[in-house]
Amino acid sequence: MAITVPQTKNILIIAGDPSGDVHAANLIRELKKKDPSLAITAVGGLRMQETADHFIYNLVTVGASGFAAPFRHFTLWFKLIRLIRHYLEERKPACVIAVDFYGFNYQVLGLAAHRKIPAYWYISPQVWASRPGRAAKIARNTKGIFVIFPFEEAIYKKAGGNPYFVGHPLLDMIPEPAEKNFPPENGKWNIGILPGSRKNEISALLPLFVKAFYKIKETYPGASAKLFAVPEFPDATLVPMLESVNRYWSKDIEIVREKDYKERKKLDFAFTCSGTATLENGLLGLPMTVAYKLGKFTYAIAKRVITVKYISLVNILLNRPAVKELIQDSATPELIAQDALSYLNEPQKLSDKRNEMLSLRKLLGDKGAAERTAAEICRQLELMPD
Repeated sequence: MAITVPQTKNILIIAGDPSGDVHAANLIRELKKKDPSLAITAVGGLRMQETADHFIYNLVTVGASGFAAPFRHFTLWFKLIRLIRHYLEERKPACVIAVDFYGFNYQVLGLAAHRKIPAYWYISPQVWASRPGRAAKIARNTKGIFVIFPFEEAIYKKAGGNPYFVGHPLLDMIPEPAEKNFPPENGKWNIGILPGSRKNEISALLPLFVKAFYKIKETYPGASAKLFAVPEFPDATLVPMLESVNRYWSKDIEIVREKDYKERKKLDFAFTCSGTATLENGLLGLPMTVAYKLGKFTYAIAKRVITVKYISLVNILLNRPAVKELIQDSATPELIAQDALSYLNEPQKLSDKRNEMLSLRKLLGDKGAAERTAAEICRQLELMPD
């Protein structure tokens, strides 16, 4: 990995999941705009690989999420941590930027702190949802924490950190919502299936969502569905799951991969995993049912550590059960379809829910999160061009 620019113009950025990969890639673009001579080295996914100057490893494809991930991927993580340690000592970058993904990134920031390399956290982990003691650990090892929800700033200030509320990066990515008239002609409802971006999520939720969709078709034969997939999971992975539910799925379900939300904004209703997808849907004004299903071991741990009332960002931000959350044993095709039909059968209720979702836009600050983050990092490190 040969680097020809001065060491002080080198930045290491690390993300570990698909959404972090997207936001980190956008941050890389903004850093490059501020100073084209910067050399960005990345650990992340396909999007970061496209934008960085040097790419170490595709951590996103590992799918290392959940409480058991550090054990399953111990050997890989140990090798990667050793590689990053060597990189920090050899290249002495101007800073390290962690993007979400607490478990791995916290170890990296510890390595940086030990070597007196400044570190930042962009899109800080949701410590308010579980294990709030992590806020103080993050504060100790960072020069700045760039938060995307307004209430997070007070949490990190209390923990002794230097937080900056920069707004939510999705505001730069989500288009204006489409005009909608309910019901559609001849009951041709357009249903979204969003089973997640990690293998364990997809395996657990995709069959449930497909079965729920076919229950919708019993009432509305003209309904169709779009399955929104991430690049990390090709059709060869998804098709066997679809065929296990209905061998004729391709007549009714289209697999979609997109970056611009043009297809998602056309949806009337969605079956959605918990996580960033719920907020994306909310900003599009898309009513949804949220499902959450984990392995028994992981769920048992999650119940002990999660401190918030809700699992979806929509409900957390609105501080009320605005969308139905079906968790663990309650996540069944019957209950998912039942909730969806309660809206599809009452178009006015669906319109009201759409307007409620759109109110989220006012809670998340202004556009330009990545640009503001890049500007502040460059200012603090005096990395702007001479």
